[in-house]
Amino acid sequence: MPFYVAPEQQMKDKADYARKGIARGRSAVVLQYEGGILLVADNMSRTLHKISELYDRIGFAAVGRYPEFENLRLMGVRFADVRGYQFDRRDVSGRQLANIYAQTLGTVFSESLKPWEVEIVVAEVGDTADDDEIYRITFDGSIVDEQGFVAVGGSSEHVSNQLKDRFDATAPLSAALNAATHALAHENGEERELEAANLEVAVLDRSRQHRKFRRIHGDRLASLIAEGKQGATTEGSTATDASDDTNTGGDEADQD
Repeated sequence: MPFYVAPEQQMKDKADYARKGIARGRSAVVLQYEGGILLVADNMSRTLHKISELYDRIGFAAVGRYPEFENLRLMGVRFADVRGYQFDRRDVSGRQLANIYAQTLGTVFSESLKPWEVEIVVAEVGDTADDDEIYRITFDGSIVDEQGFVAVGGSSEHVSNQLKDRFDATAPLSAALNAATHALAHENGEERELEAANLEVAVLDRSRQHRKFRRIHGDRLASLIAEGKQGATTEGSTATDASDDTNTGGDEADQD
C-alpha cells in the first residue's frame, strides 16, 4: 500500500525545505536611490552572479541555489528578447517577467517533489521614481509588489529591519550603498565587516540611455563605500553637535 501524506502536510514540508535551503545563503537587497535602483548582494564569487540584467531597464537579483535561479534568469532573458523583437522593446516590462517567474515557481512547487530553493527580485527603473517597480517572488510562486526596498535570502527580516532605519529614496548612491552594506553586515544580528571584495553591486541608472543596467566594481566601488562611510560619520558628528548645542542652551536657560 503506498504511503499517504495529507496535501496540507506535503505543502508544509516543501515550504520548510525551501526556506531552510534559502536561509543557508547570504542575503541581497534592492532599494531605490535618487538616480534609480540599487542592487547589492553579499557574494564573494566574481563569476557566479546573483545580480544580472534581464533587459534594457530591468534587473534581476536572486538568492538560493545557483543552478535553479540561473535557469530562471536565462528564461527571463529569452522571453524579453523574443517579445522585444516581435513587438517593441517598450512592450517588455518587469511586471510581465515577474508574473512568468511566479507562474513557473508556483507550478514547480505544486507539481514537483522538490521545490526550487530560490527567492528572486525583478526591478524595473522608470522615467521617475514614482514609476519604479520592485517585485519579490518567493519559492512557492507568491509575488509581492514592494515599495522602496526589499531584502531576500538568509536572514531577510533582520536585514529589512536594519535597512528600514536608514532607507531614503532620495539619498545619493554612496549613502544608499552605505545603508545596504550596513544592513547586510548585520544580517545575523552580529556586526561584521563587508569590503568591496565581498560585494556584488549594480544599478539601474535612470539617466543612462537605452541600457540602464551598470555594474559597479573595483576602484569605483571602493571609493563609493569609503564616501558612504565618511558621509555617515559626518552626519553622526553633526547630530551629536546639535544635541550638545541643545543641551547647552537648556542649561543656560535654567541658569537665567
